[in-house]
Amino acid sequence: MRVFIGVGSNLGDRLGNIEQARSVLEKETGVRALCVSPIYETEPVGGPPQGKYLNAVWEFETELEPEKLMDVLSSVEGRLGRQRDRQGKNAPRVIDLDILAYGNEIVERSDLMIPHPRLHERWFVLKPFSDLAPDWIHPKFGRTIRDLLEEINENYPQP
Repeated sequence: MRVFIGVGSNLGDRLGNIEQARSVLEKETGVRALCVSPIYETEPVGGPPQGKYLNAVWEFETELEPEKLMDVLSSVEGRLGRQRDRQGKNAPRVIDLDILAYGNEIVERSDLMIPHPRLHERWFVLKPFSDLAPDWIHPKFGRTIRDLLEEINENYPQP
């Protein structure tokens, strides 16, 4: 299955955290990154006062089911020092790995939402996603990533 993962870090060695997460994901799960977007430095959205993020999107193929993939991503986060249960929503983080899209599937459960429910609202997700797959069509909205990015650029200009 073709998967897109949102990646972010705003604590410690941000770039090193992202590189280490990718390395662990590739080496220990057999997931191979097909494409890696450029990395963007962005302002935090919501949460307490905190430093800027580095954000990217990774694209890869996997045979893991969405739930198992989320478990793997959570495990990678934990190995790098993220403690989801102890952090509030939008808190600073060493690493954040979110499933943005899993093929064209829609998953709506209390513990897992795919596509990511705020994907279309966030420049820091749409811009790197657009660098990799501008013509990917959001299965709920029927619009391309390029179109969603253009809309957010009109409403919320970014640097």
